[in-house]
Amino acid sequence: MRMVDLIEKKRDGKELTTEEINFIVEGYTNGDVPDYQMSAFNMAVFFQDMTERERADLTMAMVNSGETIDLSAIEGVKVDKHSTGGVGDTTTLVLAPLVAALDIPVAKMSGRGLGHTGGTIDKLEAVEGFHVEITKDEFIKLVNESKIAVIGQSGNLTPADKKLYALRDVTATVNSIPLIASSIMSKKIAAGADAIVLDVKTGAGAFMKTPEDAKELAHAMVSIGNNVGRKTMAVISDMSQPLGLAIGNSLEIQEAIDTLKGQGPKDLEELCFALGSQMVFLANKASSLEEAEQKLREVIANGKALEKFKLFLANQGGDASVVDHPERLPQAKFHIEVPAKQDGVVAELVADEIGTAAMLLGAGRATKESEIDLAVGLMLNKKVGDSVKAGESLVTIHSNRENVDDVMAMLYENIRIADHADAPTLVYGTVTE
Repeated sequence: MRMVDLIEKKRDGKELTTEEINFIVEGYTNGDVPDYQMSAFNMAVFFQDMTERERADLTMAMVNSGETIDLSAIEGVKVDKHSTGGVGDTTTLVLAPLVAALDIPVAKMSGRGLGHTGGTIDKLEAVEGFHVEITKDEFIKLVNESKIAVIGQSGNLTPADKKLYALRDVTATVNSIPLIASSIMSKKIAAGADAIVLDVKTGAGAFMKTPEDAKELAHAMVSIGNNVGRKTMAVISDMSQPLGLAIGNSLEIQEAIDTLKGQGPKDLEELCFALGSQMVFLANKASSLEEAEQKLREVIANGKALEKFKLFLANQGGDASVVDHPERLPQAKFHIEVPAKQDGVVAELVADEIGTAAMLLGAGRATKESEIDLAVGLMLNKKVGDSVKAGESLVTIHSNRENVDDVMAMLYENIRIADHADAPTLVYGTVTE
């Protein structure tokens, strides 16, 4: 086989065989296929697309390029949840203990964040002592005993995807459905889950800006998962404004605790029930989504979800007393209000730009080397559709620097007040095949 022939074949819209796709991915991973040929191949895929079988083969070729995690020693159906990313997306912090409280194993492999706020691991490290540096044997033991544990991503998981993503980033081929779908699904499948629930975001703070594009990506990923023997479904949810009220690491931990107490923001709670119900259903712990949601509501009402969160933190070295004493989480020195300049209704909170404002405070990383300040961030006091009076606070800035003029200016530019506005739809639908 010659790479040039395979580029030509895909350029002309023909279907590649499993062997040809394996040849391409193996060759690129081990250095036999140079960047310029892989760039040409990516561009051919960008314009010609791939069949469902090709997408599944590409995904599995990337899975097989490195380590895979064997979770077979964990009893029960292992269900994983993946979000395509957003601002203030605290769902994992709520869902992991919530689902585990129903005796469903949550064996979570998470990474660090690059962007608006930290990743799940960064957020959890706002709890003093919490760590993810545990062995795989300890990880499996914790999940079997307590039904929940989080470990850092293995360095050699899907190395082909890491190389491919870096190349796509500099060759204008990021925004390709088969390449995005195979990238996301290769990591989820390599991480060993039996079933996967996807939260595919749409709107200003999401990669897919329209519900139609989000639905197309959801179908692609669900198809890949089901084609390679993983029960997979997707929820399409709104990210035109930040989810919940908190944007920032310790602020999001506190918001997760509030939600597990049944006192969280309504949109975060609604999305957690939508995603969690699917996880419970796929784990065969409920005969319907309605029954699944009822079970989730029960473990919040009886306190079992909150107790599971405490146990999870303590198991991995964290100070579980923050659940009852959230003031023990990192606190910012300055709390600065952003007052509304006029009466009206909040008509727009541009999610990605508000996320960037939080990053300016130090809540996220601009580069992989950036240091995160776990205490800082933003608390939204109003959401889209809420009425506001001039002088009333729109946002509280939690900062460790006194001068936040840059952040204030960015927030004013990206919060629009009008005479009338309706709250956006939160869940646009689900994709199961």
